[in-house]
Amino acid sequence: MARKVRDKDLGDRASRKKLKPSGKPYWRILDQGLHLGYRKNKNSGKWVVRLYQKGAKKPYVTDTLPGVADDKADPDNDAVLSFFQAQVKAREWFAEQQKKVVRPAARCTVGQALDQYEADLRMRGGDTRNVARVRHHLSDALSQQSVELIEAKELRHWRDELAKKLAAGTVNRTAVGLMAALNLAADLDKRIAVNRDAWRVGLRAIANADASRNVILPEPVIRTIINKASDEGDEFALYVEVLAVTGARCDQAARLRVENLQDRRAEPRLMMPVSRKGRGRKEITHRPVPITPGLAAKLRAAVNGRPPTEPLLVKQNGQPWKRSDHARPFARVAKKAGLEEITIYALRHSNIVRQLLAGVPVRVVAVNHDTSIRMIERTYSRYIGDHADALTRAALLDTSTTSRLGIVEAR
Repeated sequence: MARKVRDKDLGDRASRKKLKPSGKPYWRILDQGLHLGYRKNKNSGKWVVRLYQKGAKKPYVTDTLPGVADDKADPDNDAVLSFFQAQVKAREWFAEQQKKVVRPAARCTVGQALDQYEADLRMRGGDTRNVARVRHHLSDALSQQSVELIEAKELRHWRDELAKKLAAGTVNRTAVGLMAALNLAADLDKRIAVNRDAWRVGLRAIANADASRNVILPEPVIRTIINKASDEGDEFALYVEVLAVTGARCDQAARLRVENLQDRRAEPRLMMPVSRKGRGRKEITHRPVPITPGLAAKLRAAVNGRPPTEPLLVKQNGQPWKRSDHARPFARVAKKAGLEEITIYALRHSNIVRQLLAGVPVRVVAVNHDTSIRMIERTYSRYIGDHADALTRAALLDTSTTSRLGIVEAR
């Protein structure tokens, strides 16, 4: 049952008597989009109702309720209405109007925006999983909502509901996918663009959600993982070793081709495919990543004469690695290595940290791992502090030793 709304000016005849007669009603909000008004005249006043339609050419639909207000006669819920009786009539009128309202056709729904974004990703060779992740968590009601009319509070509610069941970082990644789809829709239709603030505010990232959840593994542990991976097959062990040595993402390693192995040189390397993240077609499709001679030899032996365009890394059945193929075997390997609740991405995080602590410049680390300096600083700030400390310490002036000029410094 709808709650009764109280109002100090309209609630009873004594309060209404103090109001000045006016052609314009005194309004009171009952529900979202529904207002009840009182128009005072010399005799008994009238109750009026108003419906608000966002985005309509004429945003307000106004009507007068039958009968009069109970200014002079007792209410009978028919010809004479009290404030509370008028509320009931107003809501009945509102329900009827809702059935009659012809809403403007959406220029683009949220679902259609995702379709457009998916097509755009495909054309650019981007990762369509960004769309699949959003669709998995999108309700039918939100999918059918107009991008032009959607409100920030609807999107914020969706984001906050996700946060109840997903990690903050996962929520942010999902929200970024939806925001990218809505931005593309706005780019394609300037009439939609006027509503950009709705998703800028509603899908704002949850703060402090970028810290890595994976542990940083020392080299002996990583070597153990690689050795234990052979229990799942030589192909899986090679896949794991490539990830451990290069720090690449799984989808990048899966897209390596035989021709990307450059082992006929003094310093072997892989031409690693760039990630599918970000907008726009990337001019650079592959970046050189150094590998050890030992890994290069293993990869050459595994190729076994396959054509240059064939996948470099394959499963036991000869098929390329796909998303999440590694999850179960890696979980078994981690358990054998005495590790719990880590993912294969711990190898990437460990590789980044190992390079930082070895003194590799942050910019070079970012390039080798196909990420940005900003992301490295945000995610690995603790280790960058250690990295900077080591570099700075090597250049410290040591006043406890004899200078080049032969002057003994004070001790």
